[in-house]
Amino acid sequence: MRILSLDSSTTSATCAILENNNLLGEITLNDKKQHSIILMPQIDYLLKNLNLTIKDIDGFVVSKGPGSFTGLRIGIATIKGLAQGTKKPFVGISTLDALAYNLAYTSGIICPIMDALRDNVYTALYKFNGEKLERLTDYMAIHIDELISIIKKYEPSNITFIGDALPKFSAKLRESFEKVNLAPIHLNVAKASSLGELGLLSLLNGHSDNILSFSPIYIRKPQAEREYENRTGMSVDE
Repeated sequence: MRILSLDSSTTSATCAILENNNLLGEITLNDKKQHSIILMPQIDYLLKNLNLTIKDIDGFVVSKGPGSFTGLRIGIATIKGLAQGTKKPFVGISTLDALAYNLAYTSGIICPIMDALRDNVYTALYKFNGEKLERLTDYMAIHIDELISIIKKYEPSNITFIGDALPKFSAKLRESFEKVNLAPIHLNVAKASSLGELGLLSLLNGHSDNILSFSPIYIRKPQAEREYENRTGMSVDE
């Protein structure tokens, strides 16, 4: 099965094409450029250089978040359009799952942290059980101090952090734990290849998402809604 995957949930824009157990190609740009401008050229470049067309793709994988609200909408709209146009299945995978999978078969707890601003992070805790990645907690958007308190209830002596928030909080994490493992720079960005591998397994197992009902994992409300509620004292849901 040949699949195209993309992740636009962070400042990184990344897409990849996988075929069964092979990564045919991957492009990752992490320069805060507009995803709406660069995603389709990335996909087009990959296809052309692999001598493929979109008709040669058997399925699609997209990040379902959490992350940038605008970035998620752009990526999901792109994949929904491609899936609908080709009548091929697609599946959404969490960016946090993919980040944890960057550290496949690492022992102990894996904790991806994505910057959610104001010293908050998008996060979850994971552990590998043999070859299977298991998520130990819900997806969370919490303050870094709260995350540290949660981790201390698990296995703080054997934990590895990964993600784009790592540079921001590395000093604090080292101060908070007697021993801490920090992922290398090249693994801290979201990778479409990791997302694609998880999505490929899901598609091969017969799971796909519905174009009409599929929606991102936002965890928290968009900033505009939060600012409105803080200013007016009213919820947009009311």
